[in-house]
Amino acid sequence: MSGRGKRGGGLLVAGTTSDAGKSVVTAGICRWLVRQGVKVAPFKGQNMSLNSFVTREGAEIGRAQAMQAQAARVEPTALMNPVLLKPGSDRSSQVVLLGKPVGELSARGFFGGPDAPGNALRGGRQEALLGTVVACLEELRGTYDAVICEGAGSPAEINLRRTDIVNMGVARAARLPVLVVGDIDRGGVFASFFGTTALLGAEDQKLVAGYLVNKFRGDVALLEPGLEMLRGLTGRQVYGVLPYARGLGIDEEDGLRVSLRGAVRESVVAPPVGADILRVAVCAVPLMSNFTDVDALAAEPGVVVRFVDRPEELADADLVIVPGTRGTVRALEWLRERGLARELARRAADGRPVLGICGGFQVLGEHITDEVESRAGSVTGLGLLPVRVRFRAEKTLARPAGTALGEPVTGYEIHHGVADVLGGEEFLGGCRVGEVWGTHWHGSLESDGFRRQFLSRVASATGRRFVPAPDTSFEALREEQLDRLGDLVEDHMDTDALLRLIEHGAPAGLPFIPPGAPDHPTPAPATASASASASDTSGAPAPAEASDTSGASSASGAPDTVTASGSTATPDTPSTSATPTTTSAASGELGAPA
Repeated sequence: MSGRGKRGGGLLVAGTTSDAGKSVVTAGICRWLVRQGVKVAPFKGQNMSLNSFVTREGAEIGRAQAMQAQAARVEPTALMNPVLLKPGSDRSSQVVLLGKPVGELSARGFFGGPDAPGNALRGGRQEALLGTVVACLEELRGTYDAVICEGAGSPAEINLRRTDIVNMGVARAARLPVLVVGDIDRGGVFASFFGTTALLGAEDQKLVAGYLVNKFRGDVALLEPGLEMLRGLTGRQVYGVLPYARGLGIDEEDGLRVSLRGAVRESVVAPPVGADILRVAVCAVPLMSNFTDVDALAAEPGVVVRFVDRPEELADADLVIVPGTRGTVRALEWLRERGLARELARRAADGRPVLGICGGFQVLGEHITDEVESRAGSVTGLGLLPVRVRFRAEKTLARPAGTALGEPVTGYEIHHGVADVLGGEEFLGGCRVGEVWGTHWHGSLESDGFRRQFLSRVASATGRRFVPAPDTSFEALREEQLDRLGDLVEDHMDTDALLRLIEHGAPAGLPFIPPGAPDHPTPAPATASASASASDTSGAPAPAEASDTSGASSASGAPDTVTASGSTATPDTPSTSATPTTTSAASGELGAPA
């Protein structure tokens, strides 16, 4: 068992594409390891996502990493996701460094771009953050037996290799073995495995230990000849073939890339308890964030959740939710352009339930003043709640707790807009008028007792003979999903070989697959500790200072051995306590967004 002063083992789970299954494979490996008695933590150096979570230390990280921390049975910290990008458009994102926002940057400013035609690419802010990323990883490796890292997109994005801090850049800096996941359900998985490897430089290829086939349907014996040919062509092992499995859920990452138009989520656990079902329509607003809020509703037997963008789709809805968004003013304009604003006003007048969460709560108010997010200045809201919102540069990051409808409720807040509530009945820090409800609290519907009471109110208001299931535990369902991920790893991977890979690194003598890309030397980060930054980020640098983030423990040397028995499953985590977190798990399949 690794302890402080020693360096734990590690693994980078990369993918041939986005959505290959990196997030769920990382979670599955974490859950399998912790069941073997291994102290394990997840890590993703850089995440681009509109679905985020607030840790107990008040840091904002990607929800996928919070879910992976739950799979590992540890409390999530900023160390596990040091860089989070929250898209505000196709070309710019808010940069969250060690849990705190440090400003907006364009894609070119972050990743680097050409100074002029014919000139070499210049480095952006991203390249300068490598030291911080490696420092966080090394601090985790000094605490845990193993750290399972998730990559982003594909490691063979050769246009971004020079500034990479999440795929081969961090693997090279920390000498991590790399397991490449491919989604065979899309087709072309063998070409993807071979091409991904052949597009990497010689030094990068030395770390690519092998492959993992994801979402296979059928008889594995029919696939074996191809696997054997792949081994012969690349000299690398296939570590397993994971079957296509429905009903496995994780917290999805990318609210900008993932289109949920028409998507339907409903419980596959049990039939409805009452005579009627409840239909929930979620307005698929632009830059929708933390849409995982509705997953707890979808887990209830008899509740059907769908994402909509047309006013006629609200007609048969018993509850309409306006979810969070990274662009409140833009979402407000979109609701008006689509005719949804008129339907929301009609519902409110008719006493039919509407729930606004975070940005959705803000648009339901009377007035918005925004010189921060959209810089639109003074904007008139929908006027369904007596609330005036003013945006401020400082972001609220909190983990509130309270009561509503006679039940205890917990949640988390992530917002720049400050709401001045001028009337109505108090509701989770927001307010309620009639059947229009608004709150900044994400995650409140995961509180089982409150969710049941709220759905009962919705059923009463709409005349539905719906009865909430008395024993639905969202936390228990989430744990079942994570255990299923661990079962898939245990049953369908060569776990002995996987453990050796985590303990000892990539095998020596792996062959070079031509043609290969030009190698990019990985800068040697200076020695520094990340713990102070992760636990106290109030002094996080402004965007202009983001390049001054070097500083990491030395990444040289082989990892210490992972002990698969005898270690406690709840370690002392850096800068926080080790209480299991509460995160949401969406209904989906293995191989959900990575």
